[in-house]
Amino acid sequence: MPINFATINSFLSNRIPEQRIYLRSDKTARYVRLTPIIQTFAGTTFALLFCWMVIATVMLAVQAISAKTDKEQAGVLQQAYESRLEQLSNERNKRSLEAQTSLERFYIALEQVSIQQSELLELEEQRRELGKGLNIMQRKLQDAIKSRDNAIEIANNLQNKFRTVSNEINSEFGKSTDNKDTLAFLSNALVRTSSERDKLYKETRTMETQVETLELDTALLQERGNQIFNRLEEAVDIALAPLSKVLNKKGINTKSLVNEVRRGYSGTGGAITPIETSSESVLHDHMSERASKVLRDLDEVSLLKLAISKVPLGHPVAGSHRYTSGFGYRKDPVNGKRRMHNGTDLAAPLGTKIVATGDGVVIFAGNNGGYGRLIKIRHSQGFITYYAHLHKINVKKGQKVLQGEKIGSMGNSGRSTGVHLHYEIRLGGKPINAINYMKATKNVF
Repeated sequence: MPINFATINSFLSNRIPEQRIYLRSDKTARYVRLTPIIQTFAGTTFALLFCWMVIATVMLAVQAISAKTDKEQAGVLQQAYESRLEQLSNERNKRSLEAQTSLERFYIALEQVSIQQSELLELEEQRRELGKGLNIMQRKLQDAIKSRDNAIEIANNLQNKFRTVSNEINSEFGKSTDNKDTLAFLSNALVRTSSERDKLYKETRTMETQVETLELDTALLQERGNQIFNRLEEAVDIALAPLSKVLNKKGINTKSLVNEVRRGYSGTGGAITPIETSSESVLHDHMSERASKVLRDLDEVSLLKLAISKVPLGHPVAGSHRYTSGFGYRKDPVNGKRRMHNGTDLAAPLGTKIVATGDGVVIFAGNNGGYGRLIKIRHSQGFITYYAHLHKINVKKGQKVLQGEKIGSMGNSGRSTGVHLHYEIRLGGKPINAINYMKATKNVF
């Protein structure tokens, strides 16, 4: 059906009037007619062009703003990441300083315990000597009291005899010269007896004063000994509590581990012999029992310190480093798939020293597929540690190593994307989160 432009023009003329554009010259005047159809077409074309320009401008602006926002967000994220790394580094240095300070305090406390232990032994020796002296003074005092009582009895007998003789002399005075001599003898004997009695009384009072002084000194000595024991017991508790807490918290059989260490170090950690005391001492044996208990607790602290070195509670990297991957499921850095990561990755420069985290025996040292150059160490209580992707290996199979001893250097061998250490702990053949054991030493050392 052909388009009827006249009908359309008539329809549009009611809404869009016809326009004329006049063009004048010096001689003539012309005009151009703009019918409603032309005006509608021109307006529609102009509107479409304007909308296209607006949409294109908006799209360009959105793209520019989006690109700028992504760049700024990337910069902000990078700055936040660097700030977090710096914060973690400062926190690590702070915790390391706190651990060093705690260790120094522990050694100072241990030295004070040793000094106080020596003082305690000296005080115990003085206590025994004072006990012996007190017993001797008590025996002398008893002898003096008996002598005094005998002297008083003799004096009383002599006084009775003197009265009897005096009565006889008064009744028979002047009868005999012998009676005068007897009276003089008895008088002199009475004077000497009275003097001895007074002397014995004074000595008795002096001895009673000395006994009171000795009893007071003994009480003061016992009180001082109790104070020393209280300080020793507090120091031992401060040293013993964190050691036992760390081992028990990690599910380690503390009693079994200590017995194993005691068997291995029997030359230095035998049974504690109680302090001997004199059977004549007047002090109770409670102080001796406390001394023996303190010595046993000190031996327990020493054994627990040795026990901690037997399990992997140390840090494998001896130098500055950062954690790059933890224990658990993660995106595989090689193929991008989700896989279980059995260890902890720590990155540092090539050749950084790698040390054993606990005493043990090397059960493998060589190349092992994806692990690259690998060292395995067996520790007490069923622990085995893995040190993978090494650059160099400094130990061999069957070699015994100590906690903190260098066993290799950090490298990039095996299935690895960069220089780092893959550190792994297995208990009973099953991998466990190593980071918990690496952080455990912050509560002790």
